[in-house]
Amino acid sequence: MMRSETELMLRGYGLTIAEFFYHMPDHPHVLNTFVWQEYDLAPDHPRLFKFIEFWQDEIEGPLHSVRFAHRKEVSPGEWQNMVGEYSVDGGLRLH
Repeated sequence: MMRSETELMLRGYGLTIAEFFYHMPDHPHVLNTFVWQEYDLAPDHPRLFKFIEFWQDEIEGPLHSVRFAHRKEVSPGEWQNMVGEYSVDGGLRLH
């Protein structure tokens, strides 16, 4: 089931960005990079580690290293459901 980014953030997910450094299959002395991003749960990062396992099982270029950063965009305490209306002539009215 696909969830919206907002739903994921409200459930504690944050954006994880990883940079994979890997050896080129035909030129093992050459490193290349691949950038991956996904909403994931810190500190365990199950989606990131699942992708690393996929890479090791399915991709020919052996991994050299992985760098990643995680940012929790919204926490449940920061979210407020507001119902409002903005009109050009009257300003903002909250209901």
